[in-house]
Amino acid sequence: MRTALAIIAALVASLVAPPASAAVSDADLAYHWAPVHYQDTDSSDADADYLSPIDFDGNWTGRDNWENQVKQPQNLRGAAYYSVTENADFYYLLYAFFHPRDWHEWNPLEEHENDLEGVLVVVQKGGQWGTLRSMVTVAHRDFYSYTPAGSPFTSGAENIDGTVVTTTHDGVARPSTFQEAKGHGLYRWNGEDFPGGDGVVYYPTRGTGEVPSGGNDRQVGYQLIDIFAAGGLWAHRNDPATFHAWGTFSGDNGRDNAANAPWGWDDHDDKPVRGELATDPARVIRDYFANAGDQSSAYVRNPYR
Repeated sequence: MRTALAIIAALVASLVAPPASAAVSDADLAYHWAPVHYQDTDSSDADADYLSPIDFDGNWTGRDNWENQVKQPQNLRGAAYYSVTENADFYYLLYAFFHPRDWHEWNPLEEHENDLEGVLVVVQKGGQWGTLRSMVTVAHRDFYSYTPAGSPFTSGAENIDGTVVTTTHDGVARPSTFQEAKGHGLYRWNGEDFPGGDGVVYYPTRGTGEVPSGGNDRQVGYQLIDIFAAGGLWAHRNDPATFHAWGTFSGDNGRDNAANAPWGWDDHDDKPVRGELATDPARVIRDYFANAGDQSSAYVRNPYR
């Protein structure tokens, strides 16, 4: 039987010590669930498919990224932008992958300067890290929804498009994403090899991102960059050098001003309106899925608002 002193000590400890989950920072949470990213490359111009920060060329000007991608391939270090939004029951982790150009081998009408597509990872709270329940990817003008094995989420207004495949890295089974060469539409990875056999596999790192050694490098680190970091992407949201309009990047190669930031992402024929995958992710999830728990838009915090 426990002594009265031991009971009192345990009670005091429970009052002064925060739960393990309270000690997890946004950076830690984003790193824990960051995808292993399978980037297809085209052998005719592989480095045009490398990930990079938006300011890889040392500035936030949107209209020189196409040219500087060619001039500065040594600066195309792996990167992904992230944000963390939460309500009482869920974390909504958004990851966005930038390419300086969306390109085509022969049709300039299919090209545009700058390209940012990504994924929303939905994690149900509980314990230190929570449990992965679903993800929604951005591929051009469409969103695709996926669930991992064992998720209670079922199809809602949109059908579930497949099962999340995980890849273990740094001791964590992570969701795995796949991005096309050239156009860079983003989907879940299906567990198969790259089309054509060549591609870059990016792994999240707590350090600086790495530049692939070539178009078939299977071990490249990518850096996680907070969208809301001081002087970062969100800070430039009204910068006319970076953005042509709200949520739309400035670009003048191929189709002008054709790429969007997360607060400009839109599925062209689904109910959620432009930008809600970032600004009101619970709204998207309660539309896309059934049996998804309390997807309340009464957020504990939402940095986009």
